[in-house]
This record gives sequence, structure tokens and C-alpha cells, in this order.
Amino acid sequence: QVHVVESGGGLVQAGGSLRLSCAASGRTISSYAMAWFRQAPGKEREFVAAISWSGGNTGYADSMKGRFTISRDNAKNTVYLQMNSLKPEDTAVYFCAARLTTIGTIIFTSPARFGSWGQGTQVTVSS
Repeated sequence: QVHVVESGGGLVQAGGSLRLSCAASGRTISSYAMAWFRQAPGKEREFVAAISWSGGNTGYADSMKGRFTISRDNAKNTVYLQMNSLKPEDTAVYFCAARLTTIGTIIFTSPARFGSWGQGTQVTVSS
């Protein structure tokens, strides 16, 4: 089972940018579909972005399209989430998730599909 650790969260003003990183260990992520989710206080965990292990397919929640970009560097065993034009409603704990798959082009957007999760990194956007 791969182990993932998120980093890069922090406090930023509205309109600013942050880059989150998800570093994996234990196994190479080259056969893992990866995704980012977030959870705000009192709310359910929601899908943010996903990427296939080939890196060729990505998907985003509608409210993140055009502002967030997910990418991966399999050689560094790391997945990234570039977040631009941040809004106060983006404030949440952001989680990285991994799922082993034999299909290089598939992405998953449901939390139930993922077996490996990090502890999360807090992102706070001030108005």
C-alpha cells in the first residue's frame, strides 16, 4: 500500500495561489490513479481533481475548472495541485488519495474508490 503525505497548504489572500504537493512512499505511484479532495468544516468530503497514472487524463470539479491544475511527476513519486485565483470558499483541508489500477487512462472521482489517503493540509483563503 502506498503512503501519501500532503504539504504546501497555508494562509493566502483571495486571488492568490498555492501549490500543494502529495509525496508518496512505500511504492511507486506509476500504477496509481491519484486525486485531490477537500473537506470544509461541517461539510462532506468533495472531489477536487483527478489524474490517471499515465498523466494523460485529468478531471476537475466544475468550480475548480480553469483555476486548479493537477499534475504528476512519477519519477519524483509526487502529485501536485496548482491552485490559482483562490476564493474564501476554497478554504478546507485538502487530501491526496491514491488507487492502484491497471488502466493507465482511468480517473476516479468518488472518495469510496480510494484506499490510500494522506492526513491532509489546511488551506485558508482570507477575503
